[in-house]
Amino acid sequence: MKLSGARDYFTGVGSESPACSVFIERKLLRTQTLKKAQNRPSPSDPHGRAVAEQILQTVLASLDDSKAEDIVSLDIQGKSALADHMVIASGRSHRHVSAVADHLLRALKDSGFGTSKVEGLSSADWVLIDTGDVIVHIFRPEVREFYALEKMWAEDKQTDADTLH
Repeated sequence: MKLSGARDYFTGVGSESPACSVFIERKLLRTQTLKKAQNRPSPSDPHGRAVAEQILQTVLASLDDSKAEDIVSLDIQGKSALADHMVIASGRSHRHVSAVADHLLRALKDSGFGTSKVEGLSSADWVLIDTGDVIVHIFRPEVREFYALEKMWAEDKQTDADTLH
């Protein structure tokens, strides 16, 4: 990253302090991040929906290749602004959950979808992978049963007449 022009602009010519370099790098990184966000298709854009579907297909194929169990795909468009799809899967053990998550991250990167945000990989009880358009949860079976995300996000099949207040 070339900082000399930015350093001259922000601090005057010749400033070489470490604090100045950190400030400039953060400023440039923030500018680059904003430019990327502006170039990203909006959720109402048909091209954006096509990308979400491609990511979903990559996720499902990777989970199947990794022998993940009980794979459930939920369409959460209109229910949440977080993502378009949520995928929930199980691994047989800590090691299997970790391996499934690593395989999925590699498949997403190799398919050109970039680096996804990951939480819980070190403990491997519940790994969350956020691709932006698709959120993937990989659980050990006991943890999945305890949290029961499918029940929370599944479509409500009751009608208003059946609901007691």
